[in-house]
Amino acid sequence: MTAIDDLPPLRDVIKRHQLSARKSLGQNFLLDLNLTARIARAAGPLEQSTVIEIGPGPGGLTRALLAVGARRVIAIERDERALGPLEEIAARYPGRLEIVCADAMTFDPRPLLGGESAKIVANLPYNIATALLVGWLSVEPWPPWYDTMVLMFQREVAERIVARDNEDAYGRLAVLANWRAETKILFDISRAAFVPPPKVTSSVVRLLPRPAPMPCDRKALEQVAAAAFGQRRKMIRQSLKSLGVAPERLAAAAAIDPTQRAETIPLAGFVAMARELANIRAENSQSV
Repeated sequence: MTAIDDLPPLRDVIKRHQLSARKSLGQNFLLDLNLTARIARAAGPLEQSTVIEIGPGPGGLTRALLAVGARRVIAIERDERALGPLEEIAARYPGRLEIVCADAMTFDPRPLLGGESAKIVANLPYNIATALLVGWLSVEPWPPWYDTMVLMFQREVAERIVARDNEDAYGRLAVLANWRAETKILFDISRAAFVPPPKVTSSVVRLLPRPAPMPCDRKALEQVAAAAFGQRRKMIRQSLKSLGVAPERLAAAAAIDPTQRAETIPLAGFVAMARELANIRAENSQSV
C-alpha cells in the first residue's frame, strides 16, 4: 500500500486511541488509504474547495482529502473519541482542517462557509445516510450550498438513488434524487476493506445538483411519489386516491395511463403530476 502522507497507519491510530467502531453510531472504518484517496479524487480538483466531511472517525478519508489538495476540510464528528486522531491530522495540515463535534443530522455547516459553495464528501454512517441525503436534496432555495456530493452508501441504497423507471430499485428516493441531481454509481468497495466488515458491499455515488430541475413544487412531488410508491403494486388510479384529488386528472396531465403502476412512470411523469396537484390545490383554495 502506498502511503499518502507521513502520519501513522490507521490501524495504529485506532489502537492507540482505543477507537473501536460502534454499531450504534453506524461506524465502519475504511482503513485502505488507496481507497480513501480514490474517493477524494472522485470529487474533482479540490485545491480551491471547501469540503464537508461527515463522520470522519479516525480520519482515513480526511487524510486523503487533505493529501490530494483540499484547501479546507470541515469534519463533522459526533463521537468524541475520534477528536484526538483528528487533532493529530489538523496539526499535520495547519489551518486546513476544522473539526466540529456535532450531530450531522442537526448541524448546519452553511454559517462556516462564508457564502462560498462546498463539496460534500463522506463515508456516511449507514444508519443516517439516507436521511442525510434526503435533507441535502430538500434544501431551499435551490441551487443548494454545495456543488458536488460524493458519498458512500450500502450498495442497495446506492441502487435506489440512481434507479430509473422500470428498474426494480426505482422508488420515491430515485424520483427526488434524479429530479434535483445527476446521479451515478462510481465504483464499489468490498466489505473486506472496512473494520468491522459490514454485511454488504458499499458503493460510492456522485450527485451533481441540477442548476434548474424541471419546474414543480418539491413537496407536491414528494407527496405524489410517496402515494404512488406507497402502494406500488396497485395502479396509480388507486394509489393516488390518498392525495384527495382525482387520480385521472393527474394522469392526464402527465399523459400517462391511469392503469400504470408507479415503477413504470418516468421522472417527467411524476413532475407533471406534481404540477397538476399544485394547480388543483390552488384552484380549491381560491374557491373557498
